[in-house]
Amino acid sequence: QVQLVESGGGSVQAGGSLKLSCAASGYIFRNCAMGWYRQAPGQEREAVSLIRDDKITTYADSVKGRFTISRDNAKHTVILQMNGLIPEDTAVYYCAALRYSGGYISYGCPSNYWGQGTQVTVSS
Repeated sequence: QVQLVESGGGSVQAGGSLKLSCAASGYIFRNCAMGWYRQAPGQEREAVSLIRDDKITTYADSVKGRFTISRDNAKHTVILQMNGLIPEDTAVYYCAALRYSGGYISYGCPSNYWGQGTQVTVSS
């Protein structure tokens, strides 16, 4: 059973920063597109940022210039550094390890996997 172990999140005032981390097994980390989605109340889940197995990174337009995704290869961890947070960033953030991501296929990844979610709350 694939497990994605999330940490980070919490509450912060607008303009503040938070860091999300997601640890996976070595095989999943190396072969899947890793990243973060979020879902706000009453809204659909949306992609925030991904880093693919070919090292290409993608960001939602709404977070470009504020969020940075990176990989810690020694710890098999993907990190999302979130700066300049705004109330609209409030959501449950889900770590993802994906075979299918935005038309791209990570052929070495067995399936799509999700973390349990962590709450991020930004107050004005």
